[in-house]
Amino acid sequence: MIGGVNMSKPGPLHVDSGHAAALLAQASTLATQHHVDVPGGPVTPPADVAAIRARLAAYDFETARCADDVFADVMDLLRSGMVHTSHPRYFGLFNPAPTWWGVAGELIAAAANPQLAAYPHAWAPVEIERHVLRFLADRLGLPAGSAGSFTVGGSEANQTAVIVALTKHWPDYAQQGVRAVRGRPLLYASAESHLAWVKIAHVAGLGRQAVRLVPVDAAHRMDVDQLRTMLDADRAAGDEPFLLVATAGTTGAGALDPLPELVTLARESGLYLHVDAAWGGSVALSDRLRPLLAGVEAADSVTVDAHKWMSAPMGAGMFLTPHADALSASFDVRTSFMPDAADGTLDPYASSVQWSRRFTGLKVFLSLAGQGRLAFARQLERDVALGELLALRLAERGWVRINATPLPVVCVAEPDVDRGDPGLSRSWHAAVADEVVRRGRAWISSVQLAGRSGLRLCVTSYLTTERDIDLVAGELDACRALS
Repeated sequence: MIGGVNMSKPGPLHVDSGHAAALLAQASTLATQHHVDVPGGPVTPPADVAAIRARLAAYDFETARCADDVFADVMDLLRSGMVHTSHPRYFGLFNPAPTWWGVAGELIAAAANPQLAAYPHAWAPVEIERHVLRFLADRLGLPAGSAGSFTVGGSEANQTAVIVALTKHWPDYAQQGVRAVRGRPLLYASAESHLAWVKIAHVAGLGRQAVRLVPVDAAHRMDVDQLRTMLDADRAAGDEPFLLVATAGTTGAGALDPLPELVTLARESGLYLHVDAAWGGSVALSDRLRPLLAGVEAADSVTVDAHKWMSAPMGAGMFLTPHADALSASFDVRTSFMPDAADGTLDPYASSVQWSRRFTGLKVFLSLAGQGRLAFARQLERDVALGELLALRLAERGWVRINATPLPVVCVAEPDVDRGDPGLSRSWHAAVADEVVRRGRAWISSVQLAGRSGLRLCVTSYLTTERDIDLVAGELDACRALS
């Protein structure tokens, strides 16, 4: 006893193995039942924030609560208080139902709880993640020896690309920051790209005006001629272009920027080429679909999110680059409280903006190991086929498609409204999307593509079937009649 506290036994937070097993078994039962129940309910339950806050107010955290009560209450809160992205009729923003292999990976990672900052602390977890990254780099055609890291999501991976590009372009940037650059550093991305670039430029100290959004062509792909004109004008003004971002699967239209042409331009212009394939990069797992990424093998770096189209639980971003030296130069730092680096290895904290972080890659490793690449390939190809079916069903009902992509993103407009006033078209299509969501049988969104309004639907869930395609097509018709 020390100070009246018994030190011969585990502390007050300890739970013996029997109780731990029962606790996890109960959580597992509730999780699997939730998975069973979700398809039979609304994709978006009615929001009652006041009721949720009132229920949470009962938790003062002063005393322990019964596991049965807490688990049941939390699951009920989740059932009634969120958009169910795991629903087969969630046709939304690249959040498919997670695989059970991935869910199991989250559990095991949490239980083992390795610290992935330093290689000597977690050599097996680090090697597991790097094995997955090497596999994906190989599928993308990147050179042997490419390096990378798991990230919390695509935005962090894309932020990493900006830092690595700056460091590679201006070696003094690592120590001096933007003072190492005589002019204003500029990066170029499609006007249809994910606008996380604006936030990233802000965080990196470049300023939001450093992001130059390039107009798109009729297929919503970056217009290379317009890009050349902008580069010439910016250089003539004394600015310093350094980074070109190609998007392989835009969020709105699923457009694939012309990678081969952008590779050529980047090499001619001395630009670092980053491919934001956060969503579309998953097609590298399919031999049939992989040619859609032709040119990605020549990129200076690539972003892929496993939680988007590889059905990993949120979040699982990945950053890959053949420039291991630039990656290390961007983030390497040494301090006395960290163990010495192992011979021939790079510590994760010295190759990433993160320091302490969870074992993100295990859920991706287990999913690939447990189900195999070919299963993922067939799923991706099935989603593409369902997207084609969805486009057909909507065309049969008189909707006009306003995007063109081989990926399963279908954007449509009501032709009579589409030909009218743009402002009215925007509000009309937004109202239809809102009504579909309110009815709860499906989730879709409105979209703006180069100033043209429409409705956006995306197929990424392994739970989605032909019946769900027919149902959502019928929902669009029903809500069109109400508008």
